[in-house]
Amino acid sequence: MPSNAGTTRLVIVESPAKAKTISGYLGPGYVVEASFGHVRDLPRNAADVPAKYKGEAWARLGVDVDNGFNALYVVSADRRQQITKLTKLAKEVDEIFLATDEDREGEAIAWHLVETLKPKVPVRRMVFHEITKPAIQAAVANPREIDRDLVDAQEARRILDRLYGYEVSPVLWKKVMPKLSAGRVQSVATRIVVERERQRMAFRTAEYWDILATLAVTNPGEGPRSFNATLVALNGDRIATGKDFEPTTGRVRPGAGVVHLDEGGARGLAARLEGRPFTVTRVEEKPYRRRPYAPFITSTLQQEAARKLRFSSQQTMRTAQRLYENGYITYMRTDSVNLSDTAIAAARRQIVELYGERSVPPEPRRYTGKVKNAQEAHEAIRPAGDNFRTPGDVAKELSAEEFKLYELIWRRTIASQMTDAVGSSVSVRIRATTSGGEEADFGATGKTITDPGFLRAYVESSDDENAEAEDAERRLPNLVKDQPLTADELAAQGHHTQPPARYTEASLVKALEELGIGRPSTYASIMQTIQDRGYVVKRGQAMIPSFLAFAVIGLMERHYPRLIDYDFTASMENELDEIAGGDHAAVDFLTAFYFGTTNGAGDQDIARSGGLKKLVTENLSDIDARSVNSIPLFTDDEGREVVVRVGRYGPYLQRRLPGEEQAPAAEGEEGTTPGDRAPIPEGLAPDELTPEKVHELFLGGGGERKLGDDPATGEPILLKSGRFGPYVASGERKSSLLRSQSPDSLTLDQALKLLSLPRLIGVGPDGAEVFANNGRYGPYVKRGDEFRSLDSEDKMFTVTLDEALALLAAPKTRQRRAAAPPLREMGADPLTEKPLVIKDGRFGPYVTDGETNASLRRGQTPEALTLEEASEMLAEKRAKGPAPKKKAAAKKAPAKKATATKATKATAKKTPAKKTPAAKSTPAKARTTD
Repeated sequence: MPSNAGTTRLVIVESPAKAKTISGYLGPGYVVEASFGHVRDLPRNAADVPAKYKGEAWARLGVDVDNGFNALYVVSADRRQQITKLTKLAKEVDEIFLATDEDREGEAIAWHLVETLKPKVPVRRMVFHEITKPAIQAAVANPREIDRDLVDAQEARRILDRLYGYEVSPVLWKKVMPKLSAGRVQSVATRIVVERERQRMAFRTAEYWDILATLAVTNPGEGPRSFNATLVALNGDRIATGKDFEPTTGRVRPGAGVVHLDEGGARGLAARLEGRPFTVTRVEEKPYRRRPYAPFITSTLQQEAARKLRFSSQQTMRTAQRLYENGYITYMRTDSVNLSDTAIAAARRQIVELYGERSVPPEPRRYTGKVKNAQEAHEAIRPAGDNFRTPGDVAKELSAEEFKLYELIWRRTIASQMTDAVGSSVSVRIRATTSGGEEADFGATGKTITDPGFLRAYVESSDDENAEAEDAERRLPNLVKDQPLTADELAAQGHHTQPPARYTEASLVKALEELGIGRPSTYASIMQTIQDRGYVVKRGQAMIPSFLAFAVIGLMERHYPRLIDYDFTASMENELDEIAGGDHAAVDFLTAFYFGTTNGAGDQDIARSGGLKKLVTENLSDIDARSVNSIPLFTDDEGREVVVRVGRYGPYLQRRLPGEEQAPAAEGEEGTTPGDRAPIPEGLAPDELTPEKVHELFLGGGGERKLGDDPATGEPILLKSGRFGPYVASGERKSSLLRSQSPDSLTLDQALKLLSLPRLIGVGPDGAEVFANNGRYGPYVKRGDEFRSLDSEDKMFTVTLDEALALLAAPKTRQRRAAAPPLREMGADPLTEKPLVIKDGRFGPYVTDGETNASLRRGQTPEALTLEEASEMLAEKRAKGPAPKKKAAAKKAPAKKATATKATKATAKKTPAKKTPAAKSTPAKARTTD
């Protein structure tokens, strides 16, 4: 869209990739620049707090809770250089367009840019849900003002999370372990995973049997000759299935009224049915119809990408962000299933082209979302543009990761506008009677799809990997009532009840969404946070809580149950939505939560408890750290209580008789009672701590194990597990295992060799003793203060005195190695056109253009990193500028240093900071500083 003659406009977006795409659609008269995301935030730590506020009691929070929850915002250190650049550009243009994302976070970034840049020219808010030329031109032609209600909601959410984290986390530091964190949503998500693991730990399996019959018809006609049927009833009573057993006892539920067959009963019944006639007693046929799935929203995209592509939530959102910024899909953070008329028309045209007119329903399909407070004005995630590009059209332009996700989105969108899948389903009952008069009923079901409709384009996956696919058919012969059948085979088959499946990222996102907790912009970060904090680890796709998570959630449940209550957390999300809609005041909401005073708003239970501040300060003395960090397992056969203790160096097992006191011992070390503690091997899931496994750990397995006796001293040689890994001990001697050795296969002879270290090789000509030993950096020989490395661990036990002396006589030299080849060559940087490569450095892989380096982030791999991601990482690094050189601290007398500090504090007290007047309709007024 051409600019007015002589008018220059600055368009500010979040990322360089987005800036590059948009600049291509605007032409001359427009300068497009990136803010690199949020430009201001609450102080991260005390160092970020400006000097004039350091003396304030509220400075640690970054929020003045006693004065309308005024927020203290500081420009992020890594954004200062970019802010300087934007400030300069703002002075050179006639108008500014803020083109940040269309959600609350994007609205807040736009507001922060205005507050920080303080432009003297008109400022417009420019919004769009896809980055295509028509959409960008329409956004420029139809700007709006910043929506202060959305800004207020984002600010209230940020302050709420800061208060929650900064007030609750210190409780965890004091009572569980330093450096832990609590969060409004992350703690609830952790609780969900912990509760599922508790169910698995309490689960008791049950065995049940039935009979699978392979039945055949005499004259099959057009259908199959044989089919399978399962025993469903005996003498009119239903045969027990998995749902009939209590999960915590493994017994049949009281009053279930079922027949519980064991192996003997099933095999005996099968034998009695051999050769007996089978007769069809009932045939029920019903029409089958399946409607298409709604287009993707953020949560369903993450769920399906996890199921079909094995993408993590973070990986899905990173990939979707690239597709959006480069104009391939619409905005990827949405809770609306709505499609615009233009998108529906594009989908229907493409369906006709690819699948024919019969695949398009007479009327367009409209979907209604189930998500609370969904913003239906937004669109679902779909291919961008008025004419969708097929996966084949974009295959050469996208990386493998991007292509897979684009194809998923394209298929789901197309399928949402196709006809229903139709067919028929059949339910059949068959009866056979034993010679003793027992009536055995068998059941079989069939499904035939006559028109697959939308299933031609897309079939949704299930969290249950054993579930039958929607497009799967089960064809039965053409059966009628009273038709005789013969049994080709009767096989008794056993089953075991299964514990509830662990959550995956997909199913956890689904659970949070169903509870009304979290929002589209937060799901991926929640999944990553609970893993980064050590509360959850992934084994394949399964999310397993750590024992640390058990301790944290146990503390919260006992002392702050409301803070991790599902309904309460969901109600906070609803109140934030009301703030965003202009129906609720943020100050009232924050006051009720923090101080417990309400004005008819806020949570009454929190109000009655005096609010968050009172809750975490007054109840602190009631929390018993030892109890919180003890996770009861069971009582063993000798009446001893077995618990998991969360210690400073990791979790360990402990057992003792009820009421038995134990002398204090450093956590993770031996107790005073032999065998009363055992380390828990890394990677062992909580539900795997069965009585049998615990017994194994106390007697051997992963705990202390006796290898034999030292023939020289007679002392036992023990294999133990310590803070720094497995080691052997005998008397006062200890030695860590070598890198090449495994605790499972360690022999007595190997242990004796380890205990011989350090090994005296001999005495040199100068009378100094020469030793061989193993150290932090590997095997070495030593004489006095001189060390030389050995090239293998075996050499410690075989190196001779002459060989050792020769090594020690050689000068210390560092062999310069040839530069290693790059891990990957990526091509030219889209912004600078410099060649980018990924190299392996001292602290891991990094991307470089020869001048600027950027380390790969957690979860990124050299193989999966895209050119756009690499370019953006380097752009952010360049924006930060070179790291400041550390100046040598001037030496001062301690007394003077103390005096200066006191003087500074005194000055700060004498000159209180002036408070910024409240901006109209802004609940949390902002103090700003550079």
